[in-house]
Amino acid sequence: MTENTITPGAGPEEIEAARVLLARLGVCPDDLANTPSTRPPAPTFTEYIPQVSDAVSTGTRRVYSTYWKRVATEWGDRRLNEPTPLEIKQLAEKIRSQVVLRRNARGGRGAAEHLIAALRCLYNHAVDDGVISEADNPAKKVPKPRRLPSTRRGLPDSRLEEINHVAATTGNDPVLDTLILRLHTETACRRGGALALTPRDLDPDQCLILLHEKGGTVRWQPVSPTLMTHLRDHTEQRGAAASGGQLLRYTNGDPITTRRYDHLFTRLGKHLPWVATQQISIHWLRHTTLTWVERNSGYAVARAFAGHTNNNGDSATTTTYTRAGIHEIASALATLTGETHPLTT
Repeated sequence: MTENTITPGAGPEEIEAARVLLARLGVCPDDLANTPSTRPPAPTFTEYIPQVSDAVSTGTRRVYSTYWKRVATEWGDRRLNEPTPLEIKQLAEKIRSQVVLRRNARGGRGAAEHLIAALRCLYNHAVDDGVISEADNPAKKVPKPRRLPSTRRGLPDSRLEEINHVAATTGNDPVLDTLILRLHTETACRRGGALALTPRDLDPDQCLILLHEKGGTVRWQPVSPTLMTHLRDHTEQRGAAASGGQLLRYTNGDPITTRRYDHLFTRLGKHLPWVATQQISIHWLRHTTLTWVERNSGYAVARAFAGHTNNNGDSATTTTYTRAGIHEIASALATLTGETHPLTT
């Protein structure tokens, strides 16, 4: 039987001999510690982008796909470990200078920010896969442009009434358009949350809807009995109840897309010049409702009403103890709509 041989640790003589040998070779111990491990050649952007695109969520893919295509056009045949932080900055400035100027343009800051975010997403996956090391991540060394304060704000009641009036008296489907506006006004939901709504997300007994929004967040949101009635009628009349698919639909039964929102506010802008001038969108209704809730019910309720989750920081620690519950959200909604809610009785 062969016995296991235990190799003793190096003694002082061996260590000194190794130091002498390294000195003759011109190598110091730090050079050995910092020598990167051998890795196979990094994939090209053309090879790696489709893999990352298949691994991210639909929302992330929708936001970043345009910028990944641009990166593939610029650097498609290059390997991930070749571009430098300086080259990323140069590409960001190039995209920033070529952005289409619109009335609400902000100097291309958004385009540059999204490019850097798209590259960070790409390189984060590369680090996780062992394609490159964390220290060799060039996108991490490029700061995003400083984000300017939003120009969106809450609308006064008179302006909100104008929008609802035009939506109800013009267009080829005022029933759909007014339902969309009321849904966003009552819940302050994002566009993605409304589009993801299905018949099984309705709880008519408690007047709640289940919202699926960005970041994979899911939350029950109170709605008024009137809105719940209209949502259920819409579900039955336009085929969503039978199919079990998307709730909001055209008269022919086809699910709506983001284009319906674009067409709605384009039409509103033609009848209400201030809508076109200020580039009003559905997200302004979120600002409007949450501003009202904060003023009338406090910050904690407004935060819960918006579906915001806790982040790192002292303020997030405080919200652990001041978090508002669904009954408080329902109470704020009842005050907003003037209708009694089942969760407030």
